[in-house]
Amino acid sequence: MTSAAVEGRARNSRRDPELTKREILDAAAEEFSRHGAYGAKTEDIARRTNTTKRMIYYYFGSKEGLYAAVLRENYVRVRELEVHLHLEVHEPVEALRILIRATLDHYERYPELARIVGMENLIKQGKTAEHLEGMGELNRSAPETLAEILKRGREAGVFRSDESAPSALDVHQVLSALTLNRVEHQATFKIAFGRDMLRGEDGAHVRRLIEDTVLRLVLADPAVLER
Repeated sequence: MTSAAVEGRARNSRRDPELTKREILDAAAEEFSRHGAYGAKTEDIARRTNTTKRMIYYYFGSKEGLYAAVLRENYVRVRELEVHLHLEVHEPVEALRILIRATLDHYERYPELARIVGMENLIKQGKTAEHLEGMGELNRSAPETLAEILKRGREAGVFRSDESAPSALDVHQVLSALTLNRVEHQATFKIAFGRDMLRGEDGAHVRRLIEDTVLRLVLADPAVLER
């Protein structure tokens, strides 16, 4: 969400608690993404949302509590997205395509959330995620969703079923790695190689590359992608 959208929505809410919390989370995601978990300032978040530091601390306890809430929100949003795709009504290959594309769309729309995940791993070494309540339960649906798609695809003979066939967690890991890399490394990759992984023709090419890579991992006959 853009800065203008966050600030505009803040001006229009007077003052529903849940909407206020949502505004604070959205603004905080951008501030943490830009300045880091330690460099972001609660007064800047308060200013952008037309609230106060006191109100932020009332809802989230501390700046660290706010950061933890933003980190958790990333996983909540992407897991809710997967549920609302209704993948069970699609054929297995199409279901996997839809899931891949929706994941790419999600992090194009919310790149700040991808950057915060990277920050949590590289700078904070997972210390905040380690203490997030229900982290395992919250994310259990990701491999379960993929497991159901893979099961249907193997039964239909379109996905690999050999001993070395990837597990649902393998597929999730590859998709997550490629999707997050596309956002986290956008700036330096463009500077080093002249390819913008998120924008224009280059961005569209990288999307297709990621989609094909994940599909080739599981397809019994990858040649179908060439047809």
